[in-house]
Amino acid sequence: MVSPLFIDHALLADGRTTSLRLADGRVHSVAMPAQPGDRVLDARGGLLLPAMAEAHAHLDKAFLSETVPNPTGDLMGAILAMEAHRDRITQADTEVRAERAARLIAANGATAIRTHADLTTTNGLMSVHALLAVRDRLRELVTIEVFALCGWPSIGSAGADQRALLREAIAMGIDGVGGCPHLEGDPAEANELFLAMAAEAGLPVDLHTDETLVPERFALEDLADRVLASGFPHRVAASHCISLGVQLSSVQHRVAEKVAAAGISVIALPSSNLFLQGRDQQQAMPRALTALRALRDTGVNVAAGADNLQDPFNPVGRGDCLETASLMVTAGHQLPEQAYHAVSDAVRTLMGLHAAGTEVGAVADLVLLPASSVREAIAFAPPGRTVIRAGSVVHP
Repeated sequence: MVSPLFIDHALLADGRTTSLRLADGRVHSVAMPAQPGDRVLDARGGLLLPAMAEAHAHLDKAFLSETVPNPTGDLMGAILAMEAHRDRITQADTEVRAERAARLIAANGATAIRTHADLTTTNGLMSVHALLAVRDRLRELVTIEVFALCGWPSIGSAGADQRALLREAIAMGIDGVGGCPHLEGDPAEANELFLAMAAEAGLPVDLHTDETLVPERFALEDLADRVLASGFPHRVAASHCISLGVQLSSVQHRVAEKVAAAGISVIALPSSNLFLQGRDQQQAMPRALTALRALRDTGVNVAAGADNLQDPFNPVGRGDCLETASLMVTAGHQLPEQAYHAVSDAVRTLMGLHAAGTEVGAVADLVLLPASSVREAIAFAPPGRTVIRAGSVVHP
């Protein structure tokens, strides 16, 4: 049995400096003395926050920038580059790179990660095998969800092989169903397919949705309509949702209300989308983000993720949720506290995890940083962080 952890002299987000006692994976008490046998951690006035969580990763692609170049720098260039260089990528190499990325993200303060695993007729089940292995190997360090990223076409007679692969991945024990409806011939039919297969398997859904600045490629409203009409009983997330950002304000609010009513979480991905999108619009170049204000105003759970890490879809990135939070401030016009929420509690919500925090009863997933405020933590992204998961220090 693990002894309770007593954290002394911790600065909380509300400005209080106090102590916390963590026991049985939760915050047991605040501003109370330590008990005999407690492990003691002197926070030395450091900022103690709910741990971060990575909403949307592609661990199977991490650190492929040199192996798989993307000379055009756009989304289709990255997709084609991956397919052209599949022969350079092995399952063993994928596991090594994915574990390196997951450990980096965790060391920077995330105790949960949702990752997508490529599932295509050329890649087969390789990424699924690799990421499930990493998920299980790092179970004591970080919670990892593996969602199949189904290739296309997945609908109609041409999609039979993709559907068979998805069924195999489900049988292997993936944590959720995903795909790219906006790349399909009929995005609405693809929405229906993924919801139906997920419902049959009893799994949540996270779809790459409308990852484009073309207003006509707009399947988010259809997804919300289908979830509402069917009463889909599992968690649903829509990642990217870029074309919502180029709709009229009236359309943004109408769709946001449906998304909120359907309980769909939206995941903004500023880093990769700022890199990949808008290259053809040199005048008044768009920010390539979803309609954050409309979504927040209607009560949608809005999270943010890093998406890709030093691969053809994004040649940079530090594996740090604070980097994503900073981009949500500068590119997404979010206040620092909103941006931090988007990379912490909002992600836990969409992953179905209990809330973490510093109040009594909260899950004791915490991060201790040498900073004096949330704003300063995002601004400096300081090193020297202590990561606590379920009441125990897991880093350093």
